[in-house]
Amino acid sequence: MSSALEAAHRSHARSLWALCYRMTGVAADAEELVQDTFVRALEAKPNEDEPLAGYLFRVATRLSIDRLRRRQTEGYKGPWLPSPVPDDALEFQQAPASARYEVLESASFAFLLALEALSPEQRAAVVLGDVFDLSAKEVGACLGLEEANVRQLQHRARKALERYDTERIKCDDETRERTRAAMEGFFFSLATGDVEGAKKWLADDVQVLSDGAGVFHAAMVPIHGPDRTTLFFSRLMQLREVLTSDVKRVNGTWAVDATFALKLEKDPPRGVTCVQLDAAGKIAVIYSIVAPAKLTAPTP
Repeated sequence: MSSALEAAHRSHARSLWALCYRMTGVAADAEELVQDTFVRALEAKPNEDEPLAGYLFRVATRLSIDRLRRRQTEGYKGPWLPSPVPDDALEFQQAPASARYEVLESASFAFLLALEALSPEQRAAVVLGDVFDLSAKEVGACLGLEEANVRQLQHRARKALERYDTERIKCDDETRERTRAAMEGFFFSLATGDVEGAKKWLADDVQVLSDGAGVFHAAMVPIHGPDRTTLFFSRLMQLREVLTSDVKRVNGTWAVDATFALKLEKDPPRGVTCVQLDAAGKIAVIYSIVAPAKLTAPTP
């Protein structure tokens, strides 16, 4: 790698990873796409008239769009969830304070899942413009579009994100602590056999999303309602022998990271579970990730 690219890697690799992760929602994909971006730069020898950072962001954006298109055609077994990533790996250099979505919110499960409803180009326009705070002209340079086309993409994408924006919960310390209390209260109640107590932590329309990617046992469809939610996790607690359990910060919230004894062929060795509260402070969504590809990827 040339000295210029080595310097660019030191300066921009973390921001490129942050971009690719928010584009794809998968840490392993983000790592691979960043590597591919620098390979392209090494092979193509970018035009010296174009700033190297701009070239790298353009290539990373287009590679991410290609990856999203391929994923959409491949399909997925069961609910798709993002990779859980430690909070400290989600920061990126020169994160803009003026952006529409701040750093940790832009990597939250709720936001990343909302982005899944967008086209790959709309997603890029939102991530580049509303997370990285690039101008329409800069976004257009990454996408190969005129400013007017970028603004149209962003308008349509923001329209599609209106429900998320209306229901979004602040990603601050107070919310995180309330979320941790609700998560721990729910699972402690279940562990002690207090099913009715566990239900008190849940919203009436609570849902469970469980991502096993068809590799390990997981619910293949969303689970709805307090009764089914408590029944589902009560049975899991009976079936799975927990070896280790730790509460840690991922994607702007708290999560339980547990390892399990392997009893059956499709039993997962590890799972990460986190929750999302509604405006009333009740658990609205429980995310459970046991898919191995989502739990083993390196982070920057």
